[in-house]
Amino acid sequence: MNMKSAFDLEGKVAIVTGGSRGLGFAMAEALGQMGAKVAIIARKQEELDHARAALHERGIDATDYKCDLGQREQIEPLVARILQKHGRVDILLNNAAATWACPAEDHPIEAWDKLINLNLTGTFLLTQLVGKQSMIPNQRGRIINIASIGGLMGQDPDIVRSVAYCTTKGGIVNFTRALAAEWGQFGITVNSICPGFIPTKMTHGRLDQLGEVIRSRTPSRRLGEGTDLNGLAVLLASDASRHINGQVIAVDGGATIV
Repeated sequence: MNMKSAFDLEGKVAIVTGGSRGLGFAMAEALGQMGAKVAIIARKQEELDHARAALHERGIDATDYKCDLGQREQIEPLVARILQKHGRVDILLNNAAATWACPAEDHPIEAWDKLINLNLTGTFLLTQLVGKQSMIPNQRGRIINIASIGGLMGQDPDIVRSVAYCTTKGGIVNFTRALAAEWGQFGITVNSICPGFIPTKMTHGRLDQLGEVIRSRTPSRRLGEGTDLNGLAVLLASDASRHINGQVIAVDGGATIV
């Protein structure tokens, strides 16, 4: 295997959900830098416009699609539009998610439903449609699910209390394994990335308060950065990962090993 060609994504079509900002945008840019045509999905058109323009400025072929993946009726038309435009999907990066910080005993059921609908159900339905309509017929695909270290273990309540978020991310971890077992026969790999604490719009409030505590408990003595998932995302999207399937990989500076 030639390593340069193994990592090359030239001409591949990649969907990145939650791709208009934060980690999603960074990974969309990384896939684009490797040659992929990137379709970014998010809820807010203004953010999509900004992200698409930024990707175009960097020489990346990018299209944008407004969709709230927490609203299941919007997902099938979304997939139809993407397939009409691109003809197929080679890479699906499921990144879109929401969180809710609250003690378990006071967690609103409305917030629980919101996280289940987006983080789990939306991810499942989008993946199901892309798999059935493109990847399985083409006998090839790369699916990358963004979970969280919160899906691997209980979290210190002095740091964060987010039972619904941890529950959904734990679901994504085993969704990854179960789907990998079913779809491996079709030339599709399904893997999961579990980030630790990385400064984003979702985490900045908690990190402003407890960033130094989290840093001191992390073996690498650093918080993550917005581009720290990029290399792994490119690997799992490429032919270099053709025999990596059903794996759940933490990107956390070693936080989950101590």
